[in-house]
Amino acid sequence: MVAIVNALFTAAAAKLAGGPQGSYGNFASNTSVVNYGQTFQLSGCALTGFVPQFPAGQSQLVAPTEPANFIGLAFGVQNYTCSSSNNYTSVGAVAELIDVSCIVSEPGFSTIQNDLFNIWSSFVPYSIQTIISFLHVVNPPEVLAQHYFVPNPATGQGLSPKWDFTSSGAFQGKKNAYIIGKGKGSIPAPTNATRDVAWLDVVKVQGDIADEVFRFDTVGGQPPASCVSGQSPDISVKYVSKYIFYGGSLA
Repeated sequence: MVAIVNALFTAAAAKLAGGPQGSYGNFASNTSVVNYGQTFQLSGCALTGFVPQFPAGQSQLVAPTEPANFIGLAFGVQNYTCSSSNNYTSVGAVAELIDVSCIVSEPGFSTIQNDLFNIWSSFVPYSIQTIISFLHVVNPPEVLAQHYFVPNPATGQGLSPKWDFTSSGAFQGKKNAYIIGKGKGSIPAPTNATRDVAWLDVVKVQGDIADEVFRFDTVGGQPPASCVSGQSPDISVKYVSKYIFYGGSLA
């Protein structure tokens, strides 16, 4: 387990640090711990000057002019249930966010999500819940937040996305270090909309860690096109994305 978690972090930096692109294939059977922290710093840097790249010719996703406060590379699952219309409906997501603020200026950052997805989708035998539980015990500084869904705090109906910073890092134990949001904008993933979940702009409903969150550079997460109501089981589809956070009163 230690080797796998370290490899997930290493996958997020190996290409940027000059590691061979084919070095991930045997990590699941490697029992040694990758000491990524001594060779490459991922977390704890200011994001001054970094602007996420959104597609031109659209107005759904527009980054604020102010600098972002946090950026996380997330890996996890999108959860779905089969509806009476014989298609999959979202019932939330669970993900772990790695602080990658120190590598946003590196040449390979724009495609780093693909490296992590290759590891997460092909070689990791553990569930995202197991990995999150393990990381809570180890508590490495690279862990930024957890992403999951909660009942809508305004209406009590349906689910709302939450990014929770309260269990690790600089905001551990600070009860308002989270954001619960609602959708403001959305575009289909410009990479492969049938495979990759949409890019989003989400604004705050509750919490103090941020006022706005963007999901972008998504890989994976889309369900099959159809299912059979009453027969198809609920499914979890692995995905990777970047989340960038603006505003808030705790940064």
